[in-house]
Amino acid sequence: MEKSPLKTNSFALRYGLILGLISVVFGLMIYFLEMHYQNNTKIGIVSLLISSVVIILGLLAFRKANQGFISLSQALKTGLGIALVSGIISVLYQIILVTVIDPDTIQKTIDFQIDKIKMEQPELPAQTLNQIESMQKKLTSPAIMAAIGIIFSLFFGFIISLIAGLIVKKSRPE
Repeated sequence: MEKSPLKTNSFALRYGLILGLISVVFGLMIYFLEMHYQNNTKIGIVSLLISSVVIILGLLAFRKANQGFISLSQALKTGLGIALVSGIISVLYQIILVTVIDPDTIQKTIDFQIDKIKMEQPELPAQTLNQIESMQKKLTSPAIMAAIGIIFSLFFGFIISLIAGLIVKKSRPE
């Protein structure tokens, strides 16, 4: 009697919740450091590293539970599931952040970016700066931020899962 294949869902949910909770804690840490509106590259890199580690741990846990085997498609399903669950949690945190915890976050972000542009390009006319600010306001509504957050989470989850899946995959002997 052949054993039914192991499902990726429970691993995606478990490690997605872990990554989501770590992301919320990391986000709160950034908030308390007053860096949540600065779009710092170093913060993005640390966040990507955290995601990579948790996704890889999820893939390795699946492989271990699956008698040491994992296919590339199982790795992609598991990794994307982890990214989706954690992305939803992160988006919910972001919405709570910009609507409840710090409703001025979006304006702080826009002001910070405009000040940065003014320092880098002081010759830009005020009309151009106003257009940039207007465009940023349109792109920073909670709904658009949520959609972008999920898309980015899935995109990077796919890339991480693909690379890690190619490394950790081990096919069952025929």
